[in-house]
Amino acid sequence: MSAPPRAEAAVSPWQLRWRRFRKHRAGMASLVVLALLVLFALAAFPVRHFAGLDPDSTDLFARFDPPSAAHWLGRDEAGRDVLMRLMVGGQMSLLVGVLGTGIGGCFGLLIGVCAGYFGGKLDAILMRFTDGMIALPLLPLLIVLGAVDLTKLGFSSEFARSGAAGFWRIVIIISIVDWTAIARLVRAATIAIKERDFVRAARAAGAGAPYTMAAHVLPNVATPIIVAFTLTVGRVILFESVLSFLGFGIVPPTPSWGNMLNNAQELVISAPALAFYPGMLIFITVIAVNFLGDGLQHAFDPRSEK
Repeated sequence: MSAPPRAEAAVSPWQLRWRRFRKHRAGMASLVVLALLVLFALAAFPVRHFAGLDPDSTDLFARFDPPSAAHWLGRDEAGRDVLMRLMVGGQMSLLVGVLGTGIGGCFGLLIGVCAGYFGGKLDAILMRFTDGMIALPLLPLLIVLGAVDLTKLGFSSEFARSGAAGFWRIVIIISIVDWTAIARLVRAATIAIKERDFVRAARAAGAGAPYTMAAHVLPNVATPIIVAFTLTVGRVILFESVLSFLGFGIVPPTPSWGNMLNNAQELVISAPALAFYPGMLIFITVIAVNFLGDGLQHAFDPRSEK
């Protein structure tokens, strides 16, 4: 007599999503590429410690030195190690992407969930404000904000010229302008969720609006939020690169992929590798982030094949 079949173990929604994501080849490949890029950027710390390489150390007698055992990608126009500057520049560019998306995304999340949940006049005011931000020409606005003199805002001239000032300037600027898409997406999802029975039951039980939004609305709109945040990271990295390329981003000698590309624009003929390396890293990062967003969208879509 054969034994009765065993019931299959229950599979959580996150396990199902991971299974669907693993079937998305481009998404999985992008995840591996991004992990390697993060490791590449973090490798700057041990390389600096053990090899004694300083990304800002110049040697004018070693300008444009070719690759060697000590300097794998050679040296740039100021005699600085190219590989070390790419690693540190990766830290700046990736951190700008994550922080800019996180800060701006949280603001857009707050705008969207409040507009969608409360509706009425508050919804109209918040959405007209969002429409106004969308109507602004983005790149000229970023350039104008990037050209603001920090010394006139009360900061010291030493801080205004530092790499930290350039980094936080670009993060804050991007956070101010790049939240509108997330706000509109969250608003639409909140409107669809707020009339569900479980949300009505929470309100009938006496739950306040902040608790209802945090405990019942946001967890159920997590899918579009995660996908939107992921896709926004690539756009923010591209914004940082454009601003740094135009001279309004992270201030040299602190490297970022954007300002490295800017420094190399006059050397494309004589030293094309100096423009190729940061440009290719920006290209790979943005493409990988976009494919990762596509993979997450596939994983979180319940209509996808399990």
